[in-house]
Amino acid sequence: MRLGIGIGWRPEIADAVEALPGIDWVEAVAENLCTDHLPESLARLRGRGVTVVPHGVSLGLGGAERPDPGRLAGLAARAELLGTPLVTEHIAFVRAGGPLTSSPALEAGHLLPVPRTWDALDVLCENVRIAQDSLPVPLALENIAALISWPGEELTEGQFLAELVERTGVRLLIDVANLHTNHVNRGEDPATALDELPVEAIAYVHVAGGVEKDGVWHDTHAHPVTRPVLDVLSELRSRVDPPGVLLERDDDFPPAEELAGELTSIRATLAAAAAPQKGRQRPAPPEEPGTRPAGARDRTAVAQTALLSSLVAGTPVPDGFDPRRLKVQSRALAAKRADVVAKVAPELPEILGDGYRKAFLAYAENKPMSAGYRRDALGFAEHLLVVGHPADDAARRRLTRWWQDRAAPRPPRRGSRLVHAARTALLGR
Repeated sequence: MRLGIGIGWRPEIADAVEALPGIDWVEAVAENLCTDHLPESLARLRGRGVTVVPHGVSLGLGGAERPDPGRLAGLAARAELLGTPLVTEHIAFVRAGGPLTSSPALEAGHLLPVPRTWDALDVLCENVRIAQDSLPVPLALENIAALISWPGEELTEGQFLAELVERTGVRLLIDVANLHTNHVNRGEDPATALDELPVEAIAYVHVAGGVEKDGVWHDTHAHPVTRPVLDVLSELRSRVDPPGVLLERDDDFPPAEELAGELTSIRATLAAAAAPQKGRQRPAPPEEPGTRPAGARDRTAVAQTALLSSLVAGTPVPDGFDPRRLKVQSRALAAKRADVVAKVAPELPEILGDGYRKAFLAYAENKPMSAGYRRDALGFAEHLLVVGHPADDAARRRLTRWWQDRAAPRPPRRGSRLVHAARTALLGR
């Protein structure tokens, strides 16, 4: 179906989104919505006939584990509640470890790239089929931005996406900002990717801003859309008329007039590039190896666990990865983790003041996330109480009460502190 021009709905800009002229549809982060009722703003938009598409971020369909039935059921319930024509997710992994590797489960708290290999493609396709069978509406998957490259990749991004569509019939959500990110960070030509992927499978397009620092492009969704990103949108429009185009903004929200200006730039870019289709012929796909060993899911699990463990737990860099880039990614993951914990538990930075970020990053060095951001916030508070922080008595009492309200009637006692200290000394941390 035709979606038109849309914008990402976020609670912080709900009023602005409702007032923006010419908005045909919105996209909302699925995990931020309840399964049984909608925020009033989204209900009003739906009442006006505005389509709302739920955009998932936690399924991890590119991960080695099969999709979690509970997460799939939650996404399906949100799709039913919204009456949406489709749901979307990402070609990424977000967790690793666990039963397949007999190692601790780890959460990235972020979308990480899957290797473009035949093994990873096999796993992704099976996971996508499981998801498709569990959802009441069609599924579209988004290409992601990446800071790092996997060694030994066997397919380009366009080839990987084309094979995915061929095997599963899944639709594509093409993020032109992510294509630009991968151009800067991994030297991949956006035009080549667009030539190789099946543009007729595109359900809609994302446009977002970012910033370049020290030669690395950070897909922040917190900066204005840049001309290079609009140029990639123009390249895409010269090949196909996408059913929908959406502006994403997740942080540092500008005034409504700036959002309106970015939407105007998107419309102008689409109009300027709307020439007759150039009739490009997609390059022939690579030939899949005829015989491959079984065990793709196990091999993918080991590889993803080694990478994620290096990023969040400080284990050695896996062979073939760029240590400098992994350090950049590791810092980015820790910074995002601190930012999200501050949002889900705003009392913590209030209690800790200027010391919050430093204390959290020190905690994150030795405590990988394993159960989501809310449990991470509790773990951080418990850690501070165990080691006797903060030093200020009033702040420590406030932190104790906060922890008690959410975790247990009593704060960690001296025995817990001694166990913590012994474990820390044993691990040399």
